[in-house]
Amino acid sequence: MSTTAGEDLHEANRGLFSSRRVFILAAIGSAVGLGNIWRFPYVAYENGGGAFILPYLVALLSAGIPFLFLEYALGHKHRGSAPLSFARLSRRTEGLGWWQVGVCFMIAVYYAAVVAWALSYAFLSFGRAWGDDPDAYFFGDYLQAGEPGVSLDFVPGVLIPLLAVWGVLIVIMALGVQNGVGRTAVIFIPILLLAFLALVIQALLLPGAGAGLDALFAPNWSALTDPVVWAAAYGQIFFSLSIGFGIMITYSSYVKRRTDMTGSAMVVGLSNSGFEILAGIGVFAALGFMAQASGVAVGEVATSGIGLAFVAFPAIVNEAPAGALLGFLFFFSLVLAGFTSLVSILEVVISAVRDKFETSRLRATLVVTIPCALISLIGFSTASGLFVLDIVDHFINRFGILLVAVVSMLVLAWGVRALPGLRDHLNTDGSVPVRGWWIALISVVTPIVLGFVLVRELVTVIQEPYGEYPQWMLFTFGWAAAVLVLVVGFLLTRIRWRPDTPIHGRGREEE
Repeated sequence: MSTTAGEDLHEANRGLFSSRRVFILAAIGSAVGLGNIWRFPYVAYENGGGAFILPYLVALLSAGIPFLFLEYALGHKHRGSAPLSFARLSRRTEGLGWWQVGVCFMIAVYYAAVVAWALSYAFLSFGRAWGDDPDAYFFGDYLQAGEPGVSLDFVPGVLIPLLAVWGVLIVIMALGVQNGVGRTAVIFIPILLLAFLALVIQALLLPGAGAGLDALFAPNWSALTDPVVWAAAYGQIFFSLSIGFGIMITYSSYVKRRTDMTGSAMVVGLSNSGFEILAGIGVFAALGFMAQASGVAVGEVATSGIGLAFVAFPAIVNEAPAGALLGFLFFFSLVLAGFTSLVSILEVVISAVRDKFETSRLRATLVVTIPCALISLIGFSTASGLFVLDIVDHFINRFGILLVAVVSMLVLAWGVRALPGLRDHLNTDGSVPVRGWWIALISVVTPIVLGFVLVRELVTVIQEPYGEYPQWMLFTFGWAAAVLVLVVGFLLTRIRWRPDTPIHGRGREEE
């Protein structure tokens, strides 16, 4: 069998998205996640309000979309999972792909727990089960979280929905690229958009909504002179676009060869940012209502992350007209956004296992998802799950995703000099011409900016231990987790590819 025929057979066995539309919806589903809803509004508010939109758009156009171009080119040209695409580019870069796989495995383990919480709260909204004190209910009655530490006391309210989440995930992932991943995106993304639009409309009708929007969008132009604000914009773009950990490399490998990848990247990037701004409107309209009802300034109720979702929003639901519907729409949107992102995260790992070991879709799914589910259930359905999740998420996001993104750009630009070849591939069918500006951004500008973000995060976490957790917890679940994905990733490169896996075929840069 010729190399070309071997590649074609390998590609057919891996699966393909049925159309560019399905690919774009799947990529949007990956990008639009929990961070869009509960992170962006507060980051914008804290970093200049309406003025933050300027550095945010600059970051999107100078780093976010160019990095999407990079990952799309790598996956689409080399037709493989993250490790296989890097290996086809140069065998010396394969470890970068496995590093990304390790990051995705770690994220999947804890991300499922947050989706399970949202699933519980979607139904708890109807009876306002959290009562008059959502804070005490979430941390006490629901999560049963005490002092930071390790506990093996299982929490039924988390265990049951987490089992349901993993059960559905295993079925979807086993169905394959088009019937599982693609069809989930085609169904879930329109439903998510409709549900969130309904949420935003209802929030805008609440008394005090205007004050919330004023707080969010009133520009503080002096913030534009602060480099920390610009760093926050670049960090937000990378956290929200699902770039830097192999998802877009994997998804683009499932796209038919003659496809406009640059135009697709523009659609995905702009759609993601549009949803973030929509989320900001909905969230701050609701916070404006809460501030008016409490007789305080919006800044006193504004928060982000878990505090916004599971404490502030239930408090809003308690006071708002038709609060049960508002709560259901909010938490249902979290479930959909989190679920589509979780599917994409797992696909990175499953695709890598399939490519490396030339195994069936079902076997690869079970090999990946069953250990993931067991670790998730044991680690995050216990009374200590919240603390472990918070630490792992912080360190993997800062010293996993951002670090591998910076290293990848530097290696591809200066180590193996791959950017000209990837640029030419993008220009073959792309509707957005890629020129020297793209190479300059990927090789110089973006690594410098993200390097600044990384150094700043490192200095902060050294000077002020994250979350005031005990040092042993930060070391075990933070630093050790970040180092583990790196070490295991590069150890996996020692496993030889099967002889029938085409590594030296079409689309590979010469070493």
